[in-house]
Amino acid sequence: MTTAPGDAAPPPRRTDARLNRDRPVAAAREVFAASGGSDLEVIRNFPFLVTGAVCGVLAAVAGWSGPLALVGGYAVPGWQSGAVLLAVSLILLGVHYVRGVRRYAASGAESMPSRRSLRLLLALALLTAAAALGCGQGALSDIVNGAEYRVLAPTGPGGCTAVVREQSFLESGRGEVYAVGDPGLARTPSGTWEVDAGHRPVAAGSYELSWGDGGSLTVRDSGTRPAPALDVEFLACP
Repeated sequence: MTTAPGDAAPPPRRTDARLNRDRPVAAAREVFAASGGSDLEVIRNFPFLVTGAVCGVLAAVAGWSGPLALVGGYAVPGWQSGAVLLAVSLILLGVHYVRGVRRYAASGAESMPSRRSLRLLLALALLTAAAALGCGQGALSDIVNGAEYRVLAPTGPGGCTAVVREQSFLESGRGEVYAVGDPGLARTPSGTWEVDAGHRPVAAGSYELSWGDGGSLTVRDSGTRPAPALDVEFLACP
């Protein structure tokens, strides 16, 4: 197609690639609009909302998945980490709310909050409830079963550390061993065992821990009677 001299050239057509590229931008603007501002304004003026929401998500994950952390030589169960993250989340969201109320009052606006703002508030409430339930069920389990955590020595190759969780309820006892590596986090136990009469053999010192390419933990029901069925072999850090 040709144009006469002096006529303006038609605007270039947007390609499919450009349309696809712009869709996430438009979606992000819709999300930011729920907070009452443009994208750059939300990033700059609402950092407490974003950080609080991220901490809430991490609190929910920690509460429900139950990872074990090793901090300063102390074992920290997932529900405790989640509780700390949840507290930080609530503080940040509280600061965001207070700042929002002050900004709303200073603007002199008389309109009711938008539906998007209400949906955002509902989503944050559900996230907080999920995190609280996850941390609560973990704490309740540890309290009811009298769970105890112990960091065992010696450490293995690369600083790999064996951490044991023992619990007992009525006439049954259960133990779990975690292999915690450099990140200081173990998502699942490397092995488990069960004993009768609510005994806690690791707490009583009735165990042997040795390291080679991996680790081997032998748990005995008493100090003199070995229980081969309670051997946990090949502890390895990720």
